[in-house]
Amino acid sequence: MKKDPLEMTLLFDFYGDTPTEKQRDFFDLYHNNDYSLAEIAENAGITRQGVRDIVGRAEQILQNMEDKLGLVARAGRGQDSIRKIRESAQYIEQLGAGHSGMQVIVSHARQIQELADTVLEDDL
Repeated sequence: MKKDPLEMTLLFDFYGDTPTEKQRDFFDLYHNNDYSLAEIAENAGITRQGVRDIVGRAEQILQNMEDKLGLVARAGRGQDSIRKIRESAQYIEQLGAGHSGMQVIVSHARQIQELADTVLEDDL
């Protein structure tokens, strides 16, 4: 069964240099170019199972790297924090335009600072 294409693409973007050249090539054909295992096997002159083993090993290597380093997860958390920062900043802008709600402005300013701290800590 084919793994989640988005997840596999993200893992490959972050850790694509880790698998061997052959593993990278087969992984790329299978996940990014949507070749079937049979098509790859025919072009490579090996069995479908051989291709499955090579692609599976590449997937395992990429997942192991993510399990150890967590760069994809960290990037996702950073993106979530940045979205929240943007929403808070937009809200502050709207409140400032009407010159009301000073306590709410202070609360959102604190949230921006906390979220920014989270992004900075994750980037260390």
